[in-house]
Amino acid sequence: MAVSPLPPSSRSIPDIVLDLLGQFTTLVRKEGELARTEMSEKVGQVTAGLVLVVIGAVLLMPALVILLQAAVAGLETAGLAPPWAALIVGGVVLIIGFILLMVGISRLKAKNLLPNKTINQLQEDASVAKRQVRADNGYQRAA
Repeated sequence: MAVSPLPPSSRSIPDIVLDLLGQFTTLVRKEGELARTEMSEKVGQVTAGLVLVVIGAVLLMPALVILLQAAVAGLETAGLAPPWAALIVGGVVLIIGFILLMVGISRLKAKNLLPNKTINQLQEDASVAKRQVRADNGYQRAA
């Protein structure tokens, strides 16, 4: 009597195919949920970036006004030379506004908006699927 190298299976091929389709459907649904969750996080990042850009722009405008006011006030004050007083006050506000603007712009870069978790999960799923296809009930196929 010949002994089969593979253990007998109690499942029929249609059952296996149905199970495979069910698992695939579940996987696609879970990956979709992960993508939606990650994209909503990215929308939050975009919103925060836009808020910082707006705040930076708003601070840059008064910086110019402050520079002008400081120039006028500097002419009326004693002590520090008027141009230096205006330069210090306006320069500080200008630098703060510029920093906020740059931070906001950096948050809007495309590389920061990619759904990295979803991409990594899809790559991992593809790798697991390849291993499952290569394996045959725990036995490796001959290459």
